[in-house]
Order: sequence, then C-alpha cells, then structure tokens
Amino acid sequence: MQAQIQALLAAQRGAQGGTVGSGLGSHMEMAKLAIFNGEAGKVVGFVTACKSYLKIKMREGTIEEQVIWVLLYVQGGSADIWKENVMEELEAGEMEYESIEEFFTSMKKEFGGGEEEATKTAELR
Repeated sequence: MQAQIQALLAAQRGAQGGTVGSGLGSHMEMAKLAIFNGEAGKVVGFVTACKSYLKIKMREGTIEEQVIWVLLYVQGGSADIWKENVMEELEAGEMEYESIEEFFTSMKKEFGGGEEEATKTAELR
C-alpha cells in the first residue's frame, strides 16, 4: 500500500508539470486541494474539489487509485478513524466501492452531519 501511495504522490507531482491525464486537462494548472478533517460543513466542498481534480487529472485512474488519492487529503479530526478503516479495507482487498461516486456518497453520509438535506440537494444538481 505504501508503494501505491508513493506512486500516486509521484503522479501528482507529475500532474503539476502537466504529464498526467489527457487532452487539455493535463496542461491545466489547478489549486492545491485543502485538507479535509471531517468537519461536516466542509464535506460537500471537499468532494466537489476532488471530483474536479479527478475528472481533469486522473480520468484514467482506477477506482482504487482515485480513492487513495482522495485519502491523501483526509487528515486529522474525526476523519482519521474513518480513513484508517477505508485504508484497511483497501489493503485487505475488500474495497466496497464500485465507483468513485459511490465512495463520495459514502463520505458525504459519514461526515454530512446536519447537512443531509444540503447533500441531497447537491447530489440532485
């Protein structure tokens, strides 16, 4: 798993130089993603930023690679325990997500807190 994380970090560094991805997206500059610590009010914005990056820079990546990339930005607070559980599932080959959208839905449910209605509204858009 460490090797996969290192490979993704190397790919991310490459993406900043415009070498990962295809088409116009591979040459676009993107802001660095903010760390997500499990704060309920920030989950929808974090997921939206992740979706944008993945669509532009990691379109060709596997679901597992995309999940690991997102988890690189999940640190601290209540998010640490959840992240460790997901990492253990990945390491055991028991990933339950069939798509990155499924992963993001799970993340929003986990950290949505009182924002359930806002999350549902955002998903409908």
